[in-house]
Amino acid sequence: MSLGLSKSLRASAMMTGVFACVISLSACQQEPETEPSLEEDIAAEQAVPMSAEPAEPNDTVVAPDATLNEVQDDTVAEVNTGITQITYLCAPELKVDVTYKDESNEAVLSTDKGTVTVNKTNEGTNPEVYEGTTAIDGSAGFTQWRVAHQARETGIVRTASEGESDINTYQCDEID
Repeated sequence: MSLGLSKSLRASAMMTGVFACVISLSACQQEPETEPSLEEDIAAEQAVPMSAEPAEPNDTVVAPDATLNEVQDDTVAEVNTGITQITYLCAPELKVDVTYKDESNEAVLSTDKGTVTVNKTNEGTNPEVYEGTTAIDGSAGFTQWRVAHQARETGIVRTASEGESDINTYQCDEID
């Protein structure tokens, strides 16, 4: 091999090495980011500040002593512990829907004649005795509700308006 060819190969190899280094270094260099276009700004999710206030209030309004007829069409129901609803068919003919509120020792009797709230007067469970100071129709008088058995299967309603000498008594059985 001639000396001229050897120098030329060495120069070529050196130039190739320098060229490879330059390419390697340029590949590692960060390129400046391009400015986002208007379309990219529109497509990007925009940060929206949020309020500490809830969008809708979570206030629950509870009407005291609401009757079954007043709440039967509600679409939102909340489960309250200690509340039981039972329907009774009584003789002479009377249908009674009773809502027991065990925590407050009350029962709400709803009939086609009216609605009355009665309070438990004894500590016993068989029979449970409830009394109110109004008649079923809402007039002055009294209403008594006695319910028997552990599952409250049967009951007796006694009611009269003030000044009446006759007391209306109804024998009631739970409707299955």
